[in-house]
Amino acid sequence: MIIGIILASGFSRRMKADKLLIDIEGSTLIERVIKACVGSKLDDIILIYRSEKVKKIGEEYNIKTIYNENAHLGQSEGLKLGVRRAIEAKSYMFLVGDQPFLTSELIDKLIEEYNISDLPILVPYYNNHRGMPMLISSIFKEELLQITGDKGGRDIVERNISKTKKVYIEEERLGMDIDNQEDLKILEITK
Repeated sequence: MIIGIILASGFSRRMKADKLLIDIEGSTLIERVIKACVGSKLDDIILIYRSEKVKKIGEEYNIKTIYNENAHLGQSEGLKLGVRRAIEAKSYMFLVGDQPFLTSELIDKLIEEYNISDLPILVPYYNNHRGMPMLISSIFKEELLQITGDKGGRDIVERNISKTKKVYIEEERLGMDIDNQEDLKILEITK
């Protein structure tokens, strides 16, 4: 069972506004990610949120939502909440809420590549840069629960590079994330 954990409880400090609620072609940024997950072959989806508005969007799509009261401690807190809740997971797919071009097809491709691999970690690469979403086997559950600060599974990947399948994605924009106003300008160009 592969459970998608959408990390959507950040503070958007570089954006200076809640970037997950930015409207892009009629849908908020977080809604675009949720739709991609709902339309994919993920077995279940958990949304880790801080904003009530983000929670409501998740509820509209009938997905599990968990409030991150420790969001101020960094991304790792959301990751750990999701891992603890995903009791029946054989693997976790970690997603971020700010990838406007993420598609169900990409999620399914990564799941398919993961399932045919004998490696416990899968990471997509866009233009030779590591990106999201990544898949990590539940054999790393205890290590995931030890992560602290403002990072996700990056350290686990780096410590287990020989156990990591790299999947190169040709369409670079699928991996684009929105962090600041400059990224929004790029987004306008790439639409």
